[in-house]
Order: sequence, then structure tokens, then C-alpha cells
Amino acid sequence: MTETVAKSAGGTGTGRDVYKLETGKVMAFLGLVSYSSLFCTLPLRKLMILDYKLMYPTGSAIAGIVNSFHTPAGAATAKLQVLAMSKAIVASFMWASFQWVYTGGSGCGFQDFPMFGLTAYKEKFYFDFSASLVGVGMICPVVVNFSMLFASTITSFFLLPTLLSKKGTWYTDPSPTNFRGINGYKVPMGIAMVLGDCLFQLGSISIRAAYHFNKNRKELSLAGTNIADDGNSDEQAPLSYDDRRRNKIFLEEGMPDYVAVAGYVFFSAVSAIFVPRIFPQIRYYHVALLYAVAPIMAFCNSYASGLCDWSLASVYGKLAIFIVGAWVGEASGGTIAGLAACGVMLMIIGNAAELMHDFKTGYLTLTSPLSMFISQAIGTSLGCLINPLVFLCFEKFVGKGHLGEVGSAFSAPLATAYRGLAVLSVEGVKILPKHSMMFCIAFFFGAFFLDCLAAIAKAKKWKIKSYIPNAMAMAIPFLIGPNIAVDMAMGSLLLVIWKKTNKKSANMLSVVVASGLICGDGLFALPSAILSIFQIEPPICMKFLSNYQTEEMQDHFLPKLASAS
Repeated sequence: MTETVAKSAGGTGTGRDVYKLETGKVMAFLGLVSYSSLFCTLPLRKLMILDYKLMYPTGSAIAGIVNSFHTPAGAATAKLQVLAMSKAIVASFMWASFQWVYTGGSGCGFQDFPMFGLTAYKEKFYFDFSASLVGVGMICPVVVNFSMLFASTITSFFLLPTLLSKKGTWYTDPSPTNFRGINGYKVPMGIAMVLGDCLFQLGSISIRAAYHFNKNRKELSLAGTNIADDGNSDEQAPLSYDDRRRNKIFLEEGMPDYVAVAGYVFFSAVSAIFVPRIFPQIRYYHVALLYAVAPIMAFCNSYASGLCDWSLASVYGKLAIFIVGAWVGEASGGTIAGLAACGVMLMIIGNAAELMHDFKTGYLTLTSPLSMFISQAIGTSLGCLINPLVFLCFEKFVGKGHLGEVGSAFSAPLATAYRGLAVLSVEGVKILPKHSMMFCIAFFFGAFFLDCLAAIAKAKKWKIKSYIPNAMAMAIPFLIGPNIAVDMAMGSLLLVIWKKTNKKSANMLSVVVASGLICGDGLFALPSAILSIFQIEPPICMKFLSNYQTEEMQDHFLPKLASAS
């Protein structure tokens, strides 16, 4: 929103499309929106964690670390788990440190290792040796990881090359990130698959709820007495003592649903009144519409995050930019309105998914859901105060004229990208390339068909039920990139091999090893940040070149070295 970023994105940096961010207003905005996110998906926690049994890998990893110190299986098991986790943390941390040494330049290091060749690398199809993503892959279901890998293969080697061949006829913009170019196909198609999958899930929930309600009424009318029903009368395997205890705590010690609904409605109403006062370019009915749609989008995002540990909040934020920016229009400050709408959606949807990860941790560690919610509320309060102050200090340290300036050490490329999307959004759907909406419709119904096929296969107990790809997981590569799918599939492959060689050891230690890999890789972020602050650069650049590039380099440098000697 700032003048510096507006100029860096090619604008004039004046008028209604520029807004000065004041610390007090930022705190107020964060407070209004962040507290709304706490109540957004609170009534869905039973559905996500108990009914759908979603993994929420980050939450499960944290719970695995905690439970490894308090396992009910005895001291011997606890000792093995702690030892395995410690080894994984140390190995992951050392591997991250080793990789850093070779990242002394743009496109350098193991993260850019073209394992499948340079052609595949150009399509972002490569293994980047991320220990944390391998750990996430060990926790996520195998069908989810290989669904992502399948979609990545189809996208990288068939769909995108076909679309790129249409450059000049269907679209002319060469930018890979602009919605006028190839990105105008990838992102809308990914969103269409996400919406198709979530529409099926919402419809499935509604149908099952109506079925069980009607069945209970018939049973009550026949028996004439109250019959206890947990809402799922399908034949199930008996639960273990641990699971029964977890379910009891999770269901009895949570916040009532009506309190969650009332809290969300209250903060929605307050936000609709005060957010337009903070950002005059956006109107109260824009904010009200965002809050009305946010629970559905939060359900979609929480479902996706539970499957593959990846939040798509930024995607929904970009969708909000596109819709609100086009609605407000250029003359009324649609750029700032779109960015403000993005902030609302990004925080509500992202924080709601993070809270679900916390609930998963609490469920697995026998922690009261209410205490997890209160802890999240305390953290939200601190974040609303501390984050704007940190940003203010950073702004004072760097200088307002340089923060977000292209070519500077603090160029803020994501800010420029979001700004560019907001500027384009004021033109509406017409910015999308030719046939983009047709592809969206096809992928929407494709995802819906896959879900229907999976549901029928499960009901009929077909043998192929375990091999039908997951539609939500297949949408991820469209929005993020195939390299993540390769890493997570590698985690699944390691787990499958482990179970083949020693199933008992894998069942006992796989979660804590995966947790250690994630934790160790994350711990290196601290020394990496310290090295960056003191401007200590990696000493080596490891980069891979094609034969042609190698010959070019030799022709350019070897004659100079010979003449110098």
C-alpha cells in the first residue's frame, strides 16, 4: 500500500491507490480480524479431527514430540522414541547447516538440485533436499502425497507445455507470475479444483446429517424412547482406551458451538463498522461479504491443511484481491480495497487453519481444547501489539524510502507481487487469458467427479478405493509448485520401505522421527537469520549448468585466464 512499493510496481505512488500505514491503525485492524479467525472454524473441530480424522501433520508432529516424553507404553519405549527424535533433530539441523554453505548466490545450493534433469528443473520438478518436507511426507497419508506427485507430473510435462505452446495466440504476457500470462491458467484451475472438492465435502456433510437426523426420528418414533446416537451409526472397529479418553476430553471440555457462532457474528459486525474507517477505500458491505464467505473458505483451507500441511490462505487472499478490486474499481481506490480485503481473508483463513493444528496437538496429548483456545487468544493479543511495533522498528532502521524499493536489500518482492495483482484486479475477469474460465469449469467438475468416484468405491468396497487420487491434494501443485510434491512423496517412500523392513519399529518411531526432521530443519532458521543480520554470506555457490552453458562459460572465462597468466 505504501508509496515506495507503488513506485517499484510501476505506479505513480500518488492518489487513492496509495495508503499510509499508521501503527495504531494496523494494531486495530489486526485485533479485529485476528479475533474473528479464532471463532471461524471452531464448530468444525469435531468434524475435521474426529469424523474426517485429518492428520494435520504439524500438529501431529508437535504431539509426537510431547508424547515421546510421556508415552504410556513404558520407559523403554520412551527412551527409544526420545533417542530416535534426538538423532533426527541433530541430523536435520546439521544437514541444513551443510546446505547453507553451498548457497552463496542466486539459484545455488541443494535446493536447486536438478535430480530429474534440467528440463524438469525448469518446470520446478526437482527434489530440494528439505528435511522438513520429507518429515511432513512421512506423516501425511500415502495417497495424498502420491496424488500431489501425480498431479505435478501431469502439470509439468503435459498441461503447462501445451499452454506454453499457445503463447502468442491465447496470451501474450511473458511473465510467469502475472495473471495475464501462464499464471492466469494455473492459479484459477487450482482454485477451481479446491472449490469442487470442498463443495462435494459440504454436500456430503449435509446429506449425511440429514440421513442420520431422519433415521434417528424413525427410531425414536418406533421405540418411543431416547436412543443415544453419536451421529455415525456405520459399523466401526472398537476404539482403544486411549482413543476413547481423547474423544471424551476433546468433546466435553471444548467451547459450546453457540458461543463460537456468537463470537464470530459479533466480531464480524464490529469489523464491518470499523475496518472501512481504517481503510476508507473499502465499504462495509464489502467487509460483510468477506466475513460471510470466510467460513466456507476457512473450511476448504483447513481441510487442505489437514491433508497435506499446506495452507492455501494466500491463494484465497489473492482471490479476494481480484473480486473486491474489480468490484470497487480503479476510480474509487480498488487497489487499496483489494489489498485490504486480502488482509482480511488471509488472516481469517490462515489463523483458522493454524488453530485446527493446535486442536490436533491438544487431541493427541489429552489437552483441553478450551485451554488451547485460550492460549491461542493470548498469543493473538500479543501478536497484534508486538508485530506492528517490530515492523515500525524495522521501518525506522531501514528507512521508509528504502523498505520495498526494488534493487535494495529490503525489496519485499511479495509486496510488489501482491501490489501488481491488485492493480490488475481493477480490470476484472477480462485480464485472464483466453479459455481460462473454460479450463476452470472443466477442473471444477473433474475434482467433483473424483470425489464422487472415491465415495462410491468406498461404499461398494471396490479394490481401487485406495488408488483413487485425492482431488484436494492434486490442486496443490497448481498453486505452489511440484518440488514440494517430490519431497513429500520421498517421505512416503521412505516410510513404506521402513514398514517393509521393520513394521513394528516404523509404527513406533516414524512419527517422532518425522517430528525431529521438521524440528531440526526449523531450528536452523535462527542461526540463518543471525548470519543474515551480520551480513555473513555462504562461502560456496553450487550450481548446475547445461552443456551449452558450460561451453559458453569456458569460451568466456578460459581465454581471459590464459591472457592474464
